[in-house]
Amino acid sequence: MTPRELIGVAEVPGGPPLRLFRRGGDFMIVLDRNELMSTRMSGSEVALGTMTCDRLGDDPAPHLLIGGYGMGFTLRAVLGLLGPDARVTVAELVPGIIEWARGPMAAMTDGCLDDPRVTLAMGDVAGAIRDGVGRYDAIMLDVDNGPDGLTRPANDGIYSPKGLAEAKRALRPGGVLAIWSAGADAAFTRRLGQAGFAVDEVRVKARDNGKGPTHVIWFARRG
Repeated sequence: MTPRELIGVAEVPGGPPLRLFRRGGDFMIVLDRNELMSTRMSGSEVALGTMTCDRLGDDPAPHLLIGGYGMGFTLRAVLGLLGPDARVTVAELVPGIIEWARGPMAAMTDGCLDDPRVTLAMGDVAGAIRDGVGRYDAIMLDVDNGPDGLTRPANDGIYSPKGLAEAKRALRPGGVLAIWSAGADAAFTRRLGQAGFAVDEVRVKARDNGKGPTHVIWFARRG
């Protein structure tokens, strides 16, 4: 087996560092011993983008917020579907993630961060949500392993009743809050309903060939 090569280390504000590994042509972002994401398993991140766009209707100029760039799979998915008048704000907390995207992973990134429809906002997505009252047609969150925060404890606030209320205020009427998770969470599903969202919980495979672990995406629509 080809050994993993450590490419870089990125500091996470309020959490342990992330490490980028390369094995052959594959990249992996690792937290401690947990593989958070890899180029081998991108299906559910792509689905987060495509399934959200499917729910936007016919608006030719929607404004989307993506919380967490990751490896850019969700961003590239939505850019491939949206028209020229759409706007996509990407909130990324970790500068090293963007440095990797523009550096060792530049061939895969394929210039998506330089697309004229994209605005990169460095910082916590929670701030973009709080400051964006009535601004977004969709908010897509993939900032941790799901509602049960792994990367940093502060992420838990996004999924709290207060955080969900702020996300609801940031959405336009009929807007969609889409949340990626490594697994199901019945308590969080109930919390979304209690926050006043109409909830659709979808299970998707981690790999784009329909194989691998099963991940969960919640699509919560504001009335």
